[in-house]
Amino acid sequence: MVYLTRVEHFNAAHRLHNENWTDEQNKEVFGKCNNVNWHGHNYELHVTIKGNPHPETGFIFNAKTLGDLIKDVIIEKVDHKNLNLDVDFMKGKFTSAENLAISIWNELKPHIEKSSAQLHRIKLQETPRIYVEYFG
Repeated sequence: MVYLTRVEHFNAAHRLHNENWTDEQNKEVFGKCNNVNWHGHNYELHVTIKGNPHPETGFIFNAKTLGDLIKDVIIEKVDHKNLNLDVDFMKGKFTSAENLAISIWNELKPHIEKSSAQLHRIKLQETPRIYVEYFG
């Protein structure tokens, strides 16, 4: 089994806020991330797929094709957008990095499954010190 990771980058804003809580509870749990005027991140997205190399190409998946797929399916929808307001696949979801990683997985999986490769991992780095990983 060979693993291939493609890294892409996007910038997006969001607000962490639970409508069922008081303002004080939201500020206590989410701090600056609860800013009513939103806040943003420079996200780094790592998409890892796995499979066996094709005998005619040596690829498990063409890396350029993977990059184009990520750009079309994810980056075009999230880059320089408000995750709470503008992103169709985040509607009605809490915009934590965890939920965003799961949603990215769900968006990409059907496209990857059309090939002989499998989606293995989504790593979403929100800050230089914070990232989440999702394995489906």
